[in-house]
Amino acid sequence: MDRFLSVIHENWTVIDHPTYLAAYALWRLNWIHPFVEGNGRTARAACYYLLCLRYGGLLPGKKIVPERIRENRKPYYEALRAADRRWEDGHFDVSQLAGYLEGLLKDQLSETR
Repeated sequence: MDRFLSVIHENWTVIDHPTYLAAYALWRLNWIHPFVEGNGRTARAACYYLLCLRYGGLLPGKKIVPERIRENRKPYYEALRAADRRWEDGHFDVSQLAGYLEGLLKDQLSETR
């Protein structure tokens, strides 16, 4: 958990992509699996919290990103597995998960118009 928090803290101003650190949090908390129950919910909450922090407040939209993930988990699981495969190959790459989150975030924000 210390390393998880350090990566976010050390990269907050370095990584400009709005969903990349949120994707990292989503993947890493699921990977660390620190709780007996509720790892997925906690990971999705942390992910969304980081998205809101990047935005500077609560994000507008009728249905938030964690709800959208829960409604269609297949691409979520595929993106988590892709990050796992890259990690097993010795690379840190959550770009597929970041792209997935970007699409969900765009959908959420488009509902405010």
